[in-house]
This record gives sequence, structure tokens and C-alpha cells, in this order.
Amino acid sequence: MGDTKKDMEDYLAAHYIHRSNWLRAAVLGANDGILSTASIAIGVAAASDVREPIVLATLAGLVAGALSMAAGEYVSVSSQTDIEHADIEREKQELIDNPKMELEMLASIYVQRGLTKATALQVAQELTKHDALGAHVRDELGINEISQAKPLPSTK
Repeated sequence: MGDTKKDMEDYLAAHYIHRSNWLRAAVLGANDGILSTASIAIGVAAASDVREPIVLATLAGLVAGALSMAAGEYVSVSSQTDIEHADIEREKQELIDNPKMELEMLASIYVQRGLTKATALQVAQELTKHDALGAHVRDELGINEISQAKPLPSTK
């Protein structure tokens, strides 16, 4: 049958959802960059009839805007990553302190998704036995490889 994880990665490679966070940031940045750079050029052009100050101001605005957007996006995603890590650590402790309640919480999530109580409890027990933290991070916190914040691009 082959490497199931590799097969799944190959299958999902054709889907765009893996790139949605990057695309969102790129579209926002491009839109902001075009508008702010054009505004600088128009403003300086309205005040000057000489070409050099217009070009210089536009280039300076372009560089400053690019650096600002890159730093802002990095800080924003880093903050989200910090929150995700804090929630994962909290979930680890909850699994230690109250495993029965956490099992019931996981089962109730599966009931809300359409499983019967008996099936939901069985699924929760099997996933807990296999990887309790992974199941809770994915299904209770909603953090997965696709939605997880990454301040730097993936090397895949």
C-alpha cells in the first residue's frame, strides 16, 4: 500500500487550502502596497513638476511599506503561534489533571458532529489511547497542520 502519510500529502498537494494563509497575507499586502505607493506618487506629483522627487518618494514608500508589512505579518503570526503553544500546554495539563472529563469532552465533540453517543465514546477512547493530546489539539482546539500559524514559510 505504501507510505500512507506520504500518499495523503501527495493527494492534498493539489488542494489550495494549504496556501490560504499565505495567499491572504499576499493579497492584503499587495493591495496595501499598491494603494499606499500610488498615493505617495500622486501626492508628490501634485506638489512637484520634477520627475526625480516623485520616483525617489515612490521607491522610498515602496521599500518602507514592504518592510512594514513583512514585519507586521511576522509579529502577528508569531503572536498567534504563541497562543497556540500556550493552549497546547494548557491542554496537556488538563489531560493530566482530569482525563475522564477530557474524554467526555472529546466524545461530546463527536456527538455534535453526528456520531451516536456510543460510537463517539468509542472513537474518543481509541484516539485517546493512540494520541490523546493530538486528538484534543485537533478536535477541541481546532489546531491542525493546515490552519496552524507559521511565521516562516514551510520548507516542503
